[in-house]
Amino acid sequence: MIIEALLFLIGISIGYFIRHLILIKKSSDKLKQIEDKIESSRKEAENIIAESRQKSLIILEEAKKERDRLLEDILEREKRLSQREAVLDEREMILLDKEKNIAEKNKELQKMSMALEEKEQFIQTTLEKISGFSKEEALKILFDKIEKEYEEEILERLMKLSQKSRETVEEKAREIIVESLPRYARSVVSEVTTTTVNIPNEEMKGRIIGKEGRNIKHFENLTGVEIVIDETPDTVILSSFDPIKREIAKLALDKLIKDGRINPVTIEEKVSLAKEEIEKTIEEAGKNASYEIGLFDLPKEIIILMGGLKFRYSYGQNVLQHSLEMAYIAKMIAEELGLNPYIAKKAAFLHDIGKAVTHEIEGSHLDIGIKILEKYGIEEEVILAMRSHHETYPFANPYAYIVLAADIISSSRPGARRETVEIYLQRLQDLERIASSFPGVERSFATAGGRELRVFVKSDLVSDLEIYYLAKEIAKKIENEVKFPGEIKVVVIRENRAVEYAR
Repeated sequence: MIIEALLFLIGISIGYFIRHLILIKKSSDKLKQIEDKIESSRKEAENIIAESRQKSLIILEEAKKERDRLLEDILEREKRLSQREAVLDEREMILLDKEKNIAEKNKELQKMSMALEEKEQFIQTTLEKISGFSKEEALKILFDKIEKEYEEEILERLMKLSQKSRETVEEKAREIIVESLPRYARSVVSEVTTTTVNIPNEEMKGRIIGKEGRNIKHFENLTGVEIVIDETPDTVILSSFDPIKREIAKLALDKLIKDGRINPVTIEEKVSLAKEEIEKTIEEAGKNASYEIGLFDLPKEIIILMGGLKFRYSYGQNVLQHSLEMAYIAKMIAEELGLNPYIAKKAAFLHDIGKAVTHEIEGSHLDIGIKILEKYGIEEEVILAMRSHHETYPFANPYAYIVLAADIISSSRPGARRETVEIYLQRLQDLERIASSFPGVERSFATAGGRELRVFVKSDLVSDLEIYYLAKEIAKKIENEVKFPGEIKVVVIRENRAVEYAR
């Protein structure tokens, strides 16, 4: 047992020793591998360091070369800048010298100018003392003398130039108008501020008035039109300055008379129906007018506004008919002049569109019309053409002159427009008053329905040459103070009379 135990211990010891030797051998192998890897890494690191040093040296060399090149460039630039600064300094010195010389010369010129002015003043004063006249008086005497000496020659030249230009313009204008007007004719309709409505019997007047006047009051409140009931048999008069309201009232009253039932309820119903019918009539009138002259691209809003002009009148002339007439005349004039007839007729047709809403918007009908056309995208060339028909805007294109001419032709021809007696008489009085306000005027007469003003001057106060100036001044004052359609002709007449008696 003891021997077995010893052998077992010896076996264990030998096994442990052998295992220890194996572990030592494995450790040494691993250590050798590690050392080999370290050695390999060291060599690789040395190679990398060597390559890096080589590359660094190359980069440093290139950087040094680049630095040297930049330094040379900078030095070259500094050299050029120094040279430029030297040149600029030199030029600055030259300019300073020149400015100094100029300043000195200016002072000398000012002194010379003052000296000349003093000499001129001295000479003028001396001449005034010698002659006994001031400079202004001497000039007036000189001009009066020249005017008297050459008055006949000046008059002759003025008359020749005036006659020549008038003949040329009149000939061309006559040619264009003669070619245009015979191609167009339209009836002229005037309108008043009242409308007559026939009723079947006198009893209908009482029904229209209603109990305590409630029907007539309600009707007038709804339509804005006054009903005038007088002694005229079987007739009722509608009075209003607004023709559209008057037309609505007439249509509504006709419907009430046909219905027979007249009370506030039926009045409201018939007035509403009448308004709807008039709106349709307005749109239809706008369409018919625009199609008649061949304008198919107008917006619906423009067509409705133009249709509303069917019920509006200017000096008794229907505005829609006037616009149509102008469109035809403008188209024909443009054709004669070789211009675009479409632009001319469109501008003429739309020139008074502002009158359709002048009761709703503040401002003149011209400015309102321009805003409306701009709002709905009408061509700028058309707007520029229509805005000058009252000569409040400059003539921006040739079509503006055509629209103005068409307006004058349409409104000035006999029977086209009608004025009230008061306006007519007032205008005649204003024309004669303006003419008589000028010195030298003996008497004046407004003739040809206020379209011609004849002015007689005193021959001893106004010369033949001065009558031309006087005519221009009178015409200018009329334009500034009197409102009138068309044009007024001013004729200044100077007469010489020699009277002798035979005894």
